[in-house]
Amino acid sequence: MSAASCLLSEDQFLCSICLDVFTDPVTTPCGHNFCKNCITQHWDINIPYQCPMCKEVFYRRPELRINTFISEMAAQFSLAKKKASSRSDQRCAKPGEVPCDVCTGTKLKAQKSCLVCLASYCETHLEPHQRITGLKTHQLIHPVDNLEGRMCKKHDKPLELFCKTDQMCVCLLCTVLDHKSHDIVPLKEEYEGKKAELGKTDAEIQQMIQKRRVKIQEIKRSVELSREDAEREMADSVRVFTALMQSVERGQAELIDMIEEKQKTTEKQAEGFIKELQQEISELMRRSSEVEQLSHTEDHLHLLQSFPSLSAPPHTKNWTEVRVHRSSYVGSVRRAVAQLEETLSKEMKKLCPDPELKKVQDFEVDVTLDPDTAHPALILSDDGKQVNHGDLWKNLPDNPERFSSCVSVLGKQSFSSGRFYYEVQVRGKTEWTLGVARESINRKGPITLNPKNGYWTIRLRNENEYKANAGPGVPLTLKSQPQMVGVFVDYEEGLVSFYDVDAAALIYSYSGFSFTEKFYPYFGPCFNDGCKNLAPLIICPVNQTD
Repeated sequence: MSAASCLLSEDQFLCSICLDVFTDPVTTPCGHNFCKNCITQHWDINIPYQCPMCKEVFYRRPELRINTFISEMAAQFSLAKKKASSRSDQRCAKPGEVPCDVCTGTKLKAQKSCLVCLASYCETHLEPHQRITGLKTHQLIHPVDNLEGRMCKKHDKPLELFCKTDQMCVCLLCTVLDHKSHDIVPLKEEYEGKKAELGKTDAEIQQMIQKRRVKIQEIKRSVELSREDAEREMADSVRVFTALMQSVERGQAELIDMIEEKQKTTEKQAEGFIKELQQEISELMRRSSEVEQLSHTEDHLHLLQSFPSLSAPPHTKNWTEVRVHRSSYVGSVRRAVAQLEETLSKEMKKLCPDPELKKVQDFEVDVTLDPDTAHPALILSDDGKQVNHGDLWKNLPDNPERFSSCVSVLGKQSFSSGRFYYEVQVRGKTEWTLGVARESINRKGPITLNPKNGYWTIRLRNENEYKANAGPGVPLTLKSQPQMVGVFVDYEEGLVSFYDVDAAALIYSYSGFSFTEKFYPYFGPCFNDGCKNLAPLIICPVNQTD
């Protein structure tokens, strides 16, 4: 009947009154078909009873009978139309999506995959699995490719168990043959366990992601700090070079003025000499003319009378020793440059007093002493800012963090990135050690302080012997004894520097290291030496240089 319905057009299944597919179709005596409700209502209104199609009149209300054939055909047509509509609503499979294995021509997107049939179905072709009792027991899952991969290649059975011994999926036959006596569990049980592990793995991955996001922020902060340093350095360079150019221009102008003044003096003197000489030349030319005239005269008396006055030497200046002295400019430029250097030195101190120290002081951090690391003989102030050596050993627990032999203490604060700076007063001490130490240092027994062992420090011994504990020690020659020592660390650059704060001078720098651990400030007040070295090390707030 379904095949027959395909030979009929849609119009043949429509009621001519409601223009929809027949509902309870009935036939009139004239042979035309209508919905039972449609023709009944039509005849309830219109008398006499007339066929809406052929207009045949019935004087008595005709008896209507159900048209079984039309009813079945209309039902089949309605179902086919509904299925076609449902199929048209389904979406074609796109690249990457699982297509229906049953569709011919255009493949629709699969809604489910059957692990028993090893096929994937669109909504239309999935219908038998939802209707037929035998198919309802099949295991349906979300659409997947490569269903053959879910079958045991050896026994051609579904992989529905998991061998924990060999860590692989197996079929039922595998458990009694190749995997006999192995630890076998249902796939779902192993699935739940692995899913829980995936949850832990995801949590770890999220933690790794978070750490990397934090590292990104650290890197961005480092870039921002670098940009601030660059801007500050550029501003300082503008100030310094502006002063430099002004000093050079001023020195050049003064040197040129001096040279020009000397040249003017020389030219003025020369002009005076030339004027005198020209006057004498005029007088001599006049005398020469008179002598020549007299030498040609025939008057004996006139010649003899005029001869005494013309033969006498004219009144002229002796120019033999007269010289125009050239101005000496030897050393003028050298003197001007020396004066410029002196001026520049003053300008530099005026414009940029101790630029390096001032720059690192911007990275000041608040440091306090950690009593859990202090040697038992050390005395710490209540505020954690001062430490000195006492004569008595306190009864303290020997925890792993505490120094047992080395008279030392660490700061509470740790640093693993960026830059930091702090200052320590050493006034009145004859011996001390200062610097930084990494977290993994040895704190028990005798300790050798050097970078290899995790210590970057400098020290004072015997009141005036300064050394950097670089392993071997590097003697330090200082112009004055520091009273306040600044400690600066640039973690990313692998740099540790020490400054004499009062002299605004660099004492020593460790550079070229690769830091990977946390860093702690390190303080070694040394033994009090019979009260000679009783003065404490004092962590002080930074008082930036002006």
